Amino acid sequence: MMIGDTEMKLGPDDIARALGALTDPAGRVRIEPETVEQDLARLVLALMEFLRQLMETQAIRRMENGTLSTDQEEALGRTLMRSEAAIHDMAARFGLAPGDLSIGLGPLGRSI
Repeated sequence: MMIGDTEMKLGPDDIARALGALTDPAGRVRIEPETVEQDLARLVLALMEFLRQLMETQAIRRMENGTLSTDQEEALGRTLMRSEAAIHDMAARFGLAPGDLSIGLGPLGRSI
């Protein structure tokens, strides 16, 4: 998988590291009985945002390589903007800010 100019092969350990912001020091997903809905929403929405950002990176790469038509570029742009808005809207419903969906990507930094 390419992220920017960096090739990245994701395995189970990489995914576990990416979820670091959502886990406790022992690597277990942090879900508390009092906040289970919000904690689950944070986990699911963080993964959705991570995947949206990967799709955006790939779309930009395809545009720069000239492999998309103008109509395809427009459709991709609309889709990515709408998906970002939908993710942020769902986050707000659970009292989460966009920064709450940030996950660590190791040497690449944070997702947001």
